[in-house]
Amino acid sequence: MPIGLISAIPQELAHFRSVMGDVRGEDIAHTRFETGTLDGCEIVLAETGMGKVNAAVVTTVLAHRFGCRTVVFSGVAGGLDPQLHVGDVVIADRLIQYDAGLVEDERLQVYQPGHVPFINPTDRLGYDVDSAVLEKVKQALRGLELPPLSRRAGGHGRAAQLVYGTVLSGDQYLHSETTRIRLHDEFGGRAIEMEGGAVAQVCEAFGIGWLVIRALSDLAGQDSQFEFNQFAGEVAASSAMVLRTLLPVL
Repeated sequence: MPIGLISAIPQELAHFRSVMGDVRGEDIAHTRFETGTLDGCEIVLAETGMGKVNAAVVTTVLAHRFGCRTVVFSGVAGGLDPQLHVGDVVIADRLIQYDAGLVEDERLQVYQPGHVPFINPTDRLGYDVDSAVLEKVKQALRGLELPPLSRRAGGHGRAAQLVYGTVLSGDQYLHSETTRIRLHDEFGGRAIEMEGGAVAQVCEAFGIGWLVIRALSDLAGQDSQFEFNQFAGEVAASSAMVLRTLLPVL
């Protein structure tokens, strides 16, 4: 059974496409799915496009049509944790869809997707990575050193960090320091992106594994648009490096 390997934008996917072997392509649901090998592992590569619906469509095809045993999202994200910097890599141990829930008194009460508090209540919020998978990931990555961001991209020789934590998913690109601080305070989110929560939800429905690896391309504040355009391609390489290290244990 292959591993599904997905990213949202071309800069993220390019790091894998260039080193794949035995590539065969197929077009389904306006998406190019490429089967082949990467580092001796059978994979199916696809670009989801941005947003949760796009990610859910592609993940569903990977699970149902290609029979993938695991789906891994590798790409970039905005940083929420003030202790993190552009170039650091966050591996999600939990994903929360922060834009799903109940609107009351003009405020959103974040709630588990598919549930409403007074119709089908649940105590659950978010999707947790399988504990056995997470332990294998941590063991495989122990001692891995990530390269520092280049000077051209604003690096100052500081080695990139590899951390674990909560990642938030929603259908908005965050470009607000105030909202960044609020989301970090409310949910303990370390990074924010637009696809991972949907990937986890679909994989859970099919009973298959999932993993989300995100390198920080920006800090989700007032300079996020400049930072993303400047850093996305380079930091995506760090996410790809982590994923290739993990392929043998997934």
